[in-house]
Amino acid sequence: MTTTQGILKALRLTWRASRGGTCVLALLTLVSAVTPVAAAWLTKSLLDLLAHGGGAQRGQVVLLAAGLAAAGLFTGCLPQLLMYANKEFERAVGLLAQQQLYEATGRLVGLARFEDPAFVDRLRLAQQHGGATPGVLVATVLSVVRAVAMAGGFLGSLLLLAWWLPAVVVVSVVPVLASEMWLAKRRVNAYWQIGPTERREIFYRELLTNLQAAKEIRLFDIGGRLCARMTGERVKANSVRARLDRQELAAQTLAGLVTASSAGAAVIWAVLAALDGRISLGDVSLMMASVAGVQSAGSGLMRDIAKSHQQLLMFRHYLSIVDGAPDLPVPQNPTPVPPLSSGIEFRDVWFRYSPEHPWALRGVSFRVGHGRCLALVGRNGAGKSTIVKLLCRMYDPERGAVLWDGVDLRDLDPTELRRRIGAVFQDYMTYDLSAYENIALGDLPNASPERVTEAAQRSGADSFVRELPHGYDTLLSRIFFQGDEEDGDGDRGVTLSGGQWQRLAIARAYLRGRQDLLILDEPSSGLDAETEARIHRQLREYRGSRTSVLISHRLGSVREADELLVVDDGEVAEQGTHDELIGYGGLYAGMFAAQAEGYRSGTAGPVGNAPGQPVEAAR
Repeated sequence: MTTTQGILKALRLTWRASRGGTCVLALLTLVSAVTPVAAAWLTKSLLDLLAHGGGAQRGQVVLLAAGLAAAGLFTGCLPQLLMYANKEFERAVGLLAQQQLYEATGRLVGLARFEDPAFVDRLRLAQQHGGATPGVLVATVLSVVRAVAMAGGFLGSLLLLAWWLPAVVVVSVVPVLASEMWLAKRRVNAYWQIGPTERREIFYRELLTNLQAAKEIRLFDIGGRLCARMTGERVKANSVRARLDRQELAAQTLAGLVTASSAGAAVIWAVLAALDGRISLGDVSLMMASVAGVQSAGSGLMRDIAKSHQQLLMFRHYLSIVDGAPDLPVPQNPTPVPPLSSGIEFRDVWFRYSPEHPWALRGVSFRVGHGRCLALVGRNGAGKSTIVKLLCRMYDPERGAVLWDGVDLRDLDPTELRRRIGAVFQDYMTYDLSAYENIALGDLPNASPERVTEAAQRSGADSFVRELPHGYDTLLSRIFFQGDEEDGDGDRGVTLSGGQWQRLAIARAYLRGRQDLLILDEPSSGLDAETEARIHRQLREYRGSRTSVLISHRLGSVREADELLVVDDGEVAEQGTHDELIGYGGLYAGMFAAQAEGYRSGTAGPVGNAPGQPVEAAR
């Protein structure tokens, strides 16, 4: 992106956000540029009249004095007006810029970008600076225009006094431009350099105040160690900032000395010229005001140019996200997503999360017929959750294809596809919202109190939700106060147990209605045995004749599936019904026997990795 392209993009954004604000800001900027030059000429004319006996021209003197007073009023009021207009302008632009930024992240089809540290750093910079940058950039450009107009007026005044004065003054501000441009690049580099350090500091800071982590931090007495790490990251970032501050001090001090020396030399010349009678007292006043004005405008101009350069560099991070290419290809004319009628197929699917990672899936092939239930079983890291992510098209296979009724998912609209999928994920979300909203988010456009209550009843959540202080309107958070949006005060929100949160997550899935594909990833992992049995019974009824994919570490919960797929090290190790796999006497039979023995001996655990240890049908 060139500088001109960046400025034009910022101008389009600001014009769209606040046309009236842009016009007002431009008008005030122009007036603020003209006023100092007008004041300098009024002062010169007034002094010259007074020096030559202004009594005879009393009316003209009064008129000039009144004009000078008016210019003073403008000079006194304009900075405040400009500041207010700038703030209003930047707020309007920042609102639109932030909206566009999060709309752009919402358009990302998959998850890969959010797992890329470089993208996360770029997003953080866009969040911190992107919202304000377009408004600041346009305000800075207008400030540059103001400085050029004001400097031009003063330079023209100096040219009338001596041909060489403008050249001297212009040369005196060049060091300011050089130093500010040099510093702008270093500021941007510093922001980028400390990005990972700041992310780690934020991680430790949030961990130290996280309610979920507080139990272990206190039990294991690791708060001091985490605090020390947080402090260490802050020290690293501060050392980078301190080095930048020292560079700014040296560069700006040197540039200031050059500018001040030039101004002093010009003043000495003016005083000597006035003593020799070559210029008038008014000319001395005009020259001093012009030199000060040019240097002030010139220094401001250089700083504004450097600032706009810096803002453009920061704006690139914002534009790289807002104008960035899709993370996954979406066809211009996608194939309509029909109701599932035949089934879903994985055809020789190979997948890894990046070229640096090992293969998560290697040549996986299987088919789930319409209306049938497939259970995925395997050890930790076997690839089951990766299969689920590919089914939801959070990623695309590197080789092979995932088919919906014979159509590659890459040929479908991801949004339309996901509307036909219901899911309960093992890493379900807990939203700091009301109980009602936590369920309603499952199908927000069609949510109603009746539907939300029905979904909660089916998941077993209704009984405990009704007992909360405000029922379904109870805030499920300790971060906010109940009702603080209205009056800034209220009751504290409440927190739920893991099993209660999980039942709300299941209610969200119920609310979505009868989707074509239902994905249940450890839907009862946090529940007691009695509740788990009830949930699985309800889920079987809810699945009905729909196509479903089930993952559970309790193998007794998956034995009724139409077919079981045993995944091991990214490959399909075994496939068949429960009875068939038990008959094979292979990996599944061993896992089932180990878990059954654990139940008999009272040491039952998830399907594991080593003989004689608890086993776990893991992700």
